[in-house]
Amino acid sequence: MAETFMLEVVTPERRLISEQVDAVYAPGAEGELGVLPGHAPLLSLLKIGELRYSREGGDRRVAISGGFTEVDQKGMKVLAETAEFAEEIDVERAERARARAEDLLKKLDSAENEDEFATAELALKRALIRLQVAGK
Repeated sequence: MAETFMLEVVTPERRLISEQVDAVYAPGAEGELGVLPGHAPLLSLLKIGELRYSREGGDRRVAISGGFTEVDQKGMKVLAETAEFAEEIDVERAERARARAEDLLKKLDSAENEDEFATAELALKRALIRLQVAGK
């Protein structure tokens, strides 16, 4: 069995990661996915969350805002809506986005403004994950 496998993380704007890794932990739609070398084939939705991976004894963290992942014999591919390394996150901008989303959620009635409420909830989740990843 291989000791590493290829991880690729791609967004509509760029290829963020393309390297050999030891392990990946991703925010699957049904819970966290752990992938090690030799993992069985898998196709899954991803939710807003933190993707962690390790290589050569070091860990890296990436904030992602949903997408898909496929694991096959070649490795793991992640097609994410957005993805940012911790060091790329503008913390002040993420704080402003969090505050805007919280203010909007306070003003909206979830029953009367279902779509706007859901959009504001997603914006809040994205901001919180970005802040969480940036803080580690």
